[in-house]
Amino acid sequence: MIIPTHQDYLIYKLSDEMKSHTKMDPELFTKLDVKRGLRNEDGSGVLVGLTNIGNVVGYTVSPEKKFTPVEGKLFFRGYEVSDLVHANMREDRFGFEEVAYLLLSGRLPDQDNLNTFKQMIVQNMPLEKNTLLHIIELEGHNIMNILARSVMEMYTFDDNPDDVSIENLMRQSIELISKMPTIIAYAYNMLRRKEFGRSLHIREANKNLSFAENFLYMLKGPNYTMLEAKTLDVLMILHAEHGGGNNSTFTVRVTSSTGTDTYSSIAAGIGSLKGPKHGGANLKVSDMIEHLKAHIADWRNEQEIEEYLTKMLKKEAYDHTGLIYGIGHAVYTMSDPRTILLKEMAEKLAVEKSRVEEYEFLQRIEKVAIETVYKVKGKGKLMCANVDFYSGFVYDMIGIPKEIYTPLFAMARSVGWCAHRNEELNFNGSRIIRPAYRCITDEYEYTPISKR
Repeated sequence: MIIPTHQDYLIYKLSDEMKSHTKMDPELFTKLDVKRGLRNEDGSGVLVGLTNIGNVVGYTVSPEKKFTPVEGKLFFRGYEVSDLVHANMREDRFGFEEVAYLLLSGRLPDQDNLNTFKQMIVQNMPLEKNTLLHIIELEGHNIMNILARSVMEMYTFDDNPDDVSIENLMRQSIELISKMPTIIAYAYNMLRRKEFGRSLHIREANKNLSFAENFLYMLKGPNYTMLEAKTLDVLMILHAEHGGGNNSTFTVRVTSSTGTDTYSSIAAGIGSLKGPKHGGANLKVSDMIEHLKAHIADWRNEQEIEEYLTKMLKKEAYDHTGLIYGIGHAVYTMSDPRTILLKEMAEKLAVEKSRVEEYEFLQRIEKVAIETVYKVKGKGKLMCANVDFYSGFVYDMIGIPKEIYTPLFAMARSVGWCAHRNEELNFNGSRIIRPAYRCITDEYEYTPISKR
């Protein structure tokens, strides 16, 4: 029998008191016009800033504030992402570095500048010796935490870490983006050695490989196909930027507005992305799909799929949350353009990996899930599959372990984070971001400790 200590009792007492003091009347939020989650009553985001970097389009708004759903579009510096991805497909080349150049600078590079930029990326991929040793020494399973710690450690090796001039910010951006794949690949190989007793491989980046190829090479050696590398390249492009209002990018802008250093700001973005409601969502989708594969006997039977999804929506199956993960988005209504592009690559990869049956099963789930949501909950909001619905399946076909699904998201989004940080710090008239909270507690007279 374990006897609780006085400290155990105090923790329980503090927790119980905290619970009672965090209760609030939900009607107060409406009465005081509080924008919970910085969201308006119609679900749209509260406008808190302007940007030249990314634009997420899921609906149009008339002068009378009427929302009209439209096919989703995503723009990077004014260029539609589908155009950027399809151009790379037509020319049969890797495009992530070109997109990174575009997001950081605002312009598409010519061939000479792109070649130089690629060289800079590869040259900056190696880690400081101490950072490498610390990754090898770290215990723990969460690579997002290792990534955040390693980014913070880069401050130590920067001769000019606090300088926020444009040139210094650009240098730091390139170095950060370059080192992300190295940190993640090494951290996973260390985890694999500790957990499964596998050999530890520390492979250095190859100057003749693209960003996506180098990551796969450092992760698992030359054992990848060209289609795997090009699919990862597309995934990286799709995750590189998603406007200034997503939680992690807004976190980077909030911290940047204080004037803090680049490493602290990007580490904060990593912490935000780690959450299961943000970057960790693809893990929830993957787990849900595995559950459906095990509990639906006939993957071709749409009626059976609908019956099980209905149980999930009614909190009678799976994790009893009433959610179908990967369905629905805060902005996109009729379609998520990232999902459409990813499905193009997923179909090709499914053929290469002899997993067409699974791919078709996901397609049926996507179709039936949307129809079932409308039947059970009504059509108050248009639903579409978001990029998380297929990304886990694609990662798995490429041979990427689940432990680095979210770190890969961070690896790609580091480009958008740096672009938004640089914009926040160099915009004329930039000021610290400080929203307001209304305190609703009563006021009390102080009671001396002898009388409590």
